[in-house]
Amino acid sequence: MRRGEKEIVDRAQIDEIMNRALVCRIALCADGVPYVVPVSFGYGDGCVYIHSALEGRKMDTLSRNPQVSFEVDIDHALVEGKEPCSYTFNYRSVVGFGTASVLSDPAEKRKGMDCIIRHYARGVASYPDDALKRTAVVRIEISSMTGKQSGY
Repeated sequence: MRRGEKEIVDRAQIDEIMNRALVCRIALCADGVPYVVPVSFGYGDGCVYIHSALEGRKMDTLSRNPQVSFEVDIDHALVEGKEPCSYTFNYRSVVGFGTASVLSDPAEKRKGMDCIIRHYARGVASYPDDALKRTAVVRIEISSMTGKQSGY
């Protein structure tokens, strides 16, 4: 990281950012064309879990190239300066890399979906097996993550 003083190396802080973030942006690439999509997500066991429709651009792209990058951020605050070029932004973020796989085993799909639901519902939530059958659940095995902050 070019600005080492902004790097977050403490895993507990990185985990806090991952657990508090509401949106994860997944970066995909197929045939040399980048594609970024915001998704609901869950974080646990060294993985990011996302869900999707069974078909569509995201799923087509993942089938051609499972290598992904992701980004989450929290604690945003604009810091105004005396002139436009002196404005800055406070934030805390995590950028990571990993390999995505579409889960086919029903128990693994349920584990992934449960992780996503816990991220938002923070309680026990049930859903019918039929809903899970109509949903793709993707697990991203994280290979690396870096935290960064400004103003904190």
